[in-house]
Amino acid sequence: MTQGSTVVTREYRTAREIVGPLILVEGVEGITYGELTDIKLSSGETRRGRVLEVNGDKAVVQVFEGTSGLSPHDIIIKFLGKGQELGVSQDMLGRVFDGFGRPIDDGPPIIPETWVNINGNPMNPYARDYPNEFIQTGISTIDLLNTLVRGQKLPLFSGSGLPHSRMAAQIARQAKTLKTGDKFAVIFAAMGITFEESEFFIADFRRTGAIERAVLFMNLADDPVIERIAVPRMALTTAEFLAYEKGMHVLVILTDLTNYCEALREVSAARKEVPGRRGYPGYLYTDLSTIYERAGRIKGRDGSITQIPVLTMPEDDKTHPIPDLTGYITEGQIIISRAIHAQGIYPPVDVLPSLSRLKDKGIGDGKTREDHADVMNQLYAAYARGKNAKELAVVLGESALSDVDILFVKFSDAFEGRFIRQGEDENRTIEESLALGWELLAMIPRTELKRIRDKWIEKYYPKKA
Repeated sequence: MTQGSTVVTREYRTAREIVGPLILVEGVEGITYGELTDIKLSSGETRRGRVLEVNGDKAVVQVFEGTSGLSPHDIIIKFLGKGQELGVSQDMLGRVFDGFGRPIDDGPPIIPETWVNINGNPMNPYARDYPNEFIQTGISTIDLLNTLVRGQKLPLFSGSGLPHSRMAAQIARQAKTLKTGDKFAVIFAAMGITFEESEFFIADFRRTGAIERAVLFMNLADDPVIERIAVPRMALTTAEFLAYEKGMHVLVILTDLTNYCEALREVSAARKEVPGRRGYPGYLYTDLSTIYERAGRIKGRDGSITQIPVLTMPEDDKTHPIPDLTGYITEGQIIISRAIHAQGIYPPVDVLPSLSRLKDKGIGDGKTREDHADVMNQLYAAYARGKNAKELAVVLGESALSDVDILFVKFSDAFEGRFIRQGEDENRTIEESLALGWELLAMIPRTELKRIRDKWIEKYYPKKA
């Protein structure tokens, strides 16, 4: 529904119960799920709410600003006849908004080109185009080993205290397509973060100039829970407008999805719903899919939406419901390792369990380079063999290792110290990452490079002076 459409509003004084952020209203008719409401207090104050449930003549309304100070007999509920909408415009680029889409950067108000319901429209599966174009993040462990493809959803699985925020900011600064002339934009949405984190993200975008092609949505930990639930939908609504109406390639970074899921759990508990695993609502999978599945490409449209959701795994547990369900919906995951972080390595990507299921579609001749797939496979194999040899040496001693095993151990150490480790402002091209990969593989005898075709070895293997 667009702004200016004819809507029917209804007012009721029949609030019967207030529980947490929820108000039960009786005697309603013609009310729809997701409809916006105004809650008028006798003091003249007005709060905004949204219909969470309709059952017969009863409706449950969630109040955005909370129900503190409200009395059921002292309020008027006005149902506005429309869902939550966002006014979108290309002028949003370079701006910072709160979780309700209001500017918080002291800039002028946005004059919308159109108003769009934040829940979006389902994408026809037949109209989807297959992701098959490389996006360069400037981070070797992603670009070379777990390639991000345009239209993909590739989450970062992290833990409390790990530098996922710095890594997300680095990706937002550096990400681009390799085709000249492509219009690229970043939508950065932060949920439930601290004021310090918010200031870091905003300052980092401004310091590097990345703000010019970015739209930031910031929701702080003390902001309303309902705002936290709206933030990813606000971000994706903006992304859909820029991608499908303006023909831009949009990268959406959502951090931290764990805070979003905690907000869902809080609302579910207030509604007294039967809890699922660990107290999360039984519809957590469905709810997450309504966010993740808004990524993709549409046949006949130039634009695309690529997603990097960031989530912190409680107690670093990959079987926790949030990462577990996310893994079923998304196309892989980048694992942030506490052990590698403890070694002082940034970014602490755990290469072996990380995976991009679409990487093979975005690499190779004409996309990255002809030897990309072989180098990737050989680096994986060599690093895994070196790690296994190190574990064997811990049990049996280094004397149990062969001369070749010792070379692979040295390779794994160099791989972590030179390939995984890179500067926070170091933006490596895919050619630089490939060159570094070949340089490290030169530590291994050519006879052990069994996953690389001879013609690539002849062409790219470093020539010793």
